[in-house]
Amino acid sequence: MSSPTILIVDDEPGVRDLLSDALGMSGYITLTAPDGIEALNILHRQSVDLLLIDINMPKMDGFELLEKHRRDGHNTAAILLSARGDRSDITTGLKLGADDYVTKPFGLEELVLRIAAVLRRTMPSQSVNAVMQCGPITLDQNRHLVKFKDEPVELTQTEFRLLEELMMRSGFVVSKEALLRAVWDIDFESNTSVVDTYISYLRKKLHQDDFEGIHTVRGAGFQLLAK
Repeated sequence: MSSPTILIVDDEPGVRDLLSDALGMSGYITLTAPDGIEALNILHRQSVDLLLIDINMPKMDGFELLEKHRRDGHNTAAILLSARGDRSDITTGLKLGADDYVTKPFGLEELVLRIAAVLRRTMPSQSVNAVMQCGPITLDQNRHLVKFKDEPVELTQTEFRLLEELMMRSGFVVSKEALLRAVWDIDFESNTSVVDTYISYLRKKLHQDDFEGIHTVRGAGFQLLAK
């Protein structure tokens, strides 16, 4: 089962490379284009699952690219990136058919989580990273099943969602704030210790046979490693 393909459109080579590396490590297939014209050329040759489009680009900006793509009859999921946080820009992007709008500068972990959220809404569930593995842990999203070395592990719904978010970002440090947003839908400042509590629950169930892959990175968040 193939991973979703994301086309990154940005005129800055460093940004393209950074996003391509981060998304590749998160299990996605990535293509890149330096401007809207090249992006349209790529889209004429093949289909992708999501467009990640910078608004401010030479030759053809992100708004025009999205407008032309939609006018051609395509409903590919799209997230716009912009250094401009003006409400009118956000409204314009959404009216053109963008699924989300992210203002620069942004955190990579937040962007990856928002990409996953858009893909969950726009793609058949069985095709979005249906089975993920990190070390001895396997998570099957469709069957809602977690195994440790092929042995089933019983998790609550919340434990499953927390592990799912960590596995989608395996190798990366995921902040407590990002986990609160993704798992508990808390997007405001909070002193709750619920993340720490559920991390401890996961460790009790998954730290076995010398595997201790769920790490606390002091002052930053949590990280799932393969060993």
